[in-house]
Amino acid sequence: MIFIFGGSGFIGTRVALRFNQSEIPFQIIDKAPSGFFPDKFLRADIRYPITISFPEKVNALINLAAEHKDNVFPTSLYDEVNVKGAKNVCELARAKNINTIIFTSSVAIYGFAPIGTNESGAISPFNDYGRTKWEAEQVYKKWQSEDPQGRTLVIIRPTVVFGERNRGNVFNFLRQIAISKFVMVGDGLNRKSMAYVENVAAFLQYSLNLKPGINIYNYVDKPDFTMNELVALVNKLLGRSTEIKLRLPSFVGLLIGSIFDMVAKITGKKFPISAIRVKKFCANSVYESAINETDFIPPVSLMEAIERTVHFEFIETNKDDRLFYSE
Repeated sequence: MIFIFGGSGFIGTRVALRFNQSEIPFQIIDKAPSGFFPDKFLRADIRYPITISFPEKVNALINLAAEHKDNVFPTSLYDEVNVKGAKNVCELARAKNINTIIFTSSVAIYGFAPIGTNESGAISPFNDYGRTKWEAEQVYKKWQSEDPQGRTLVIIRPTVVFGERNRGNVFNFLRQIAISKFVMVGDGLNRKSMAYVENVAAFLQYSLNLKPGINIYNYVDKPDFTMNELVALVNKLLGRSTEIKLRLPSFVGLLIGSIFDMVAKITGKKFPISAIRVKKFCANSVYESAINETDFIPPVSLMEAIERTVHFEFIETNKDDRLFYSE
């Protein structure tokens, strides 16, 4: 039996679908019901001590639960969910003698990292999300150090995760192209590492077989497209010209983002545009991964993953209420 904390969410649901197909017993632990597996759902909030009944022996805990959006308020929620949640998961593992924990951290722990940053990169988070993900990693490492020969800790640091049904930053970017309202900010030569949700779920499943110790992996699907290449690809999939007609200098985009920040502060409203989002859009975010040294093979190429997502969201007619909202 595998417990999936945050299993009702975007990545968790794809993990559950894979487990279900592979006939791996699992239980979803979340504060929100699962839209796909309501019969396998147990309600719990990892901010508090976890007191749930165990139907059978639990072999591993996967923690996908996180506070992750850019505009979370109060900011103390990052610490409560990401750090306190990690402590509660570890306490559960200690109490029930569970020796495997798989934790999804984030490349956000590196901040605005140099191109090609790998798992040994400098830790320099620029926001509370990245900070608390790093602090949570230390909580899990302490748990593993209590029995280094018997406990398996897997820390996976994905770059931006996208895919069908997700309503995060990548979807918003694709939607702007689809409705012909996209404006390129900057020269578009910056490159972005991306991760397709099905591949991340597949690697989480693969991680169940790793040996005792601390196993840390960035998760990236290659190649790393430039923004110009990515926009051209999406336009081609939509049957349009690949030319990018509207561009703004990066400093103008940052100014517009700062204005929205001021309005948001005054009015209390949240906007899809902010200075930090513009800065992230214009930055390079290119990572390398030690996964290349394993025998794991992603089931879907990045090109096919983008094509699947664009077709599902903007070409086919797939309308239901089972959507996932994230950054």
